[in-house]
Amino acid sequence: MCARAQQVTLPLWPHGAPETVQMPGAEKDITKPDDRLVNGRPLMHMTNVSQPTLAVYKPDAAKDTGAAVVVLPGGGYRILAYDLEGTEVCQRLNSIGVTCVLSKYRVPINNADGKGQGHYPARTEDLEDAQQAMRITRQHAAEWKIDPSRVGVLGFSAGGHLAVMLSNHYDFRYKGESDADAAVSTRPDFAIVIYPAYLADATLTKLAPEATPTASAPPTFLVQAEDDPVHEENALLYFQGLKAVKVPAELHLFAQGGHGYGLRPGPLPVTHWPEFAATWMRTIKVLPGK
Repeated sequence: MCARAQQVTLPLWPHGAPETVQMPGAEKDITKPDDRLVNGRPLMHMTNVSQPTLAVYKPDAAKDTGAAVVVLPGGGYRILAYDLEGTEVCQRLNSIGVTCVLSKYRVPINNADGKGQGHYPARTEDLEDAQQAMRITRQHAAEWKIDPSRVGVLGFSAGGHLAVMLSNHYDFRYKGESDADAAVSTRPDFAIVIYPAYLADATLTKLAPEATPTASAPPTFLVQAEDDPVHEENALLYFQGLKAVKVPAELHLFAQGGHGYGLRPGPLPVTHWPEFAATWMRTIKVLPGK
């Protein structure tokens, strides 16, 4: 089943991004017939995103709780798994009465030396886009019937890394940022981080400096599988870091699941994480009920 059609799509930077990023071609889906399937279905591989956007998916009015989540798909900062970790997530969030604000952020972002893909702190475009997604969501809170004190972030893989960067570096100011924009908080009220990448250092024994949480990080829900080739230490070390600064956190670590399963149902227990996340959202009073 596809996600319902979004009610509105907005440019992330209507007056132009803080800097111009040159892409190797036009925005496109580069999915190939022999790409891996996730629980029997293919997934999109959107790349060359130079004009980032927000797509807003509203739940039915009778279900609407006023909560919202900015969704950051993963893809190694090279592509965006725009359906698996985007539109399908919006469908699930809408089913529990949550507005989904899906961010199509800029990818790929190359390092200055042209070697590999850049991300914060080596490059700042990703964090700028995530901040702007939060900013626009709060600026439209009344129009979209959103409670601006219940706006969270949900990210997968590289998007999970970006959700952590936003959680701890929400006060970053881009070059030329106006005081009016800076006055709009981009701190998420809660964070859901699914199989994150790039949080642990090369030794897998400690967090990368930029991933070290601060005491002002939001309550965080984490999921990873022990057999994830991207390494469960990313979630485990970040969870421990949150506890060290007394930020409420919940970690679900599963024996099997690998990487990149999204929220498509399958035979493994890890695919039930959306149910646990919904329960957690109720315990932190983002959603009504017990």
